[in-house]
Amino acid sequence: MTALSIQLYSVRTELGERRPATLRRLADLGYARVEPYDILSDPDQLARELAGTGLTAPTAHVKLLDVPLAQALSAARTVGVETLILPWAEPDLFNDRAGVESLAARINLAAEQADTQGLRVGYHNHDFEFAAQIEGRPAWEVLVDLLDDRVVLELDTYWASVGGADVFELLPRLGARIRYVHVNDEPPEPDDPPTLGVPVTGRMREVVELAARMVELVVVEVVVDGDPLPAVERNTRFFQGVLA
Repeated sequence: MTALSIQLYSVRTELGERRPATLRRLADLGYARVEPYDILSDPDQLARELAGTGLTAPTAHVKLLDVPLAQALSAARTVGVETLILPWAEPDLFNDRAGVESLAARINLAAEQADTQGLRVGYHNHDFEFAAQIEGRPAWEVLVDLLDDRVVLELDTYWASVGGADVFELLPRLGARIRYVHVNDEPPEPDDPPTLGVPVTGRMREVVELAARMVELVVVEVVVDGDPLPAVERNTRFFQGVLA
């Protein structure tokens, strides 16, 4: 059964000294898994705090191309992370095939080294990978073709749709590669770009019901101004209900 997780960036303003209490609150909401976005600063402390609240971190966002890979892999082992997900790549790399090829080569190398330690590498998209076109195809599709089969995908469903994707077509077609999905049931922010693909806003129940047939984790990510906890609690209850 597909499980629910939450990207800790959703509660970034509640971390720091309040991290233990915030992790306990997430556990009290029913989470057993979280997705950290910083495992490098204090992996030992993070591991202790997760253990203290009964939480695990099977996935984490790590800037794999900007830090020593050995450091990232060591931190992952300490925290218990199984899949290190690259959260961002420079948009300019998607302007042409050469840029995508160079990115894919670096990700594949990281995946090869991670595999020797029993760890996986993944890639998380934004909108620009889909909006950019290479030889008439979305640059994201070109990247996926070039990535080693060991590299898994974390599909941010909202940003993929903004960039021009049809998430309802992507998930069945690439379900073997897409292991995680990012979701939220919030309305778009006023400064978000227009949606170029098939909208997912208001259709999250359909998205999750489709994704739950194939992915390992549904990961809530809520980015709001001010106190994030009401939105986190609202989204948690919604997605718990869909997955029940």
